[in-house]
Amino acid sequence: MRFATESPSMAAFRRLGLEPLAWALRRFHTPVDPQALVLEVGSGGNPYPRANVLLDAYESTRERHWVPLATDRPTVLGFVENLPFRDQAFDFVIAAHVLEHSSDPVRFIAELQRVARAGYIEVPDAFLERVNPYRDHRLEITCRNGVLRIRKKGAWRAAPEVVELYEDRVKPLMTRHLVPRHPFAFHVRYYWHGRIDYELVNPEVDAAWAAPPADRPPALPGGRARLREAVRDGLRGLLSQRRRNAGIDLLPLLRCTACHATDLVREDQALRCTACGTVYPVRGGVPVMNDGRAASS
Repeated sequence: MRFATESPSMAAFRRLGLEPLAWALRRFHTPVDPQALVLEVGSGGNPYPRANVLLDAYESTRERHWVPLATDRPTVLGFVENLPFRDQAFDFVIAAHVLEHSSDPVRFIAELQRVARAGYIEVPDAFLERVNPYRDHRLEITCRNGVLRIRKKGAWRAAPEVVELYEDRVKPLMTRHLVPRHPFAFHVRYYWHGRIDYELVNPEVDAAWAAPPADRPPALPGGRARLREAVRDGLRGLLSQRRRNAGIDLLPLLRCTACHATDLVREDQALRCTACGTVYPVRGGVPVMNDGRAASS
């Protein structure tokens, strides 16, 4: 099965040389049937409109620059490496700008394949990550002949001397001009069905290092940024399957992250696994299934 990687409007803007507009529209392009059940992992503060169920690791985290978590549809807190969902619960899974945060890409990818039949992965390309690394990114990823090529980072800067040369002169040109004007060249967009083809080139490297602290807290968004956010949120609400999402019952989709049983029952502000007794609190309607024991099981 082949997916249309671009919508007609995306393709038209690219032909006109308007790549930034085409790039912005990619979030509104999820090439699945209207009846498909779609999960987004690492959904953060700006989930894809077509996602029906959301998963993120944390309510608040520096890894998404402290942007508040969006919970405008069924949401679960959990780790992708141990997803709290049943086998093949979803038709499609979106993983945009989250795989590169994982120290265990093998387990991450196995879990995507376990819970969904197909999906979409988006990450910064390995070249961009090498010269312009992020403190919380643990992988460098590119795509060759339809295969994801994944390299673990032994530290957040994989090549400090290259980064120093880049930051001395080139960084302003890259981040302000080249990357914004040609975003497709600096990112990987990968659709899969049935199986994710990938190669881990250095499995011996430990990528579970502690991320360095941030230099400064994030600045508050200015007026133009707030306007863009308002427009974005309005479009997301307009294009989401709001009525359908409101009727989704999470319980039949979930499984225990501790013992992997599907025998979960509702209790007062909690879910309990009747197989092993693990209790998951529910805060504001969001099951919290990201405790450390479950993540390491």
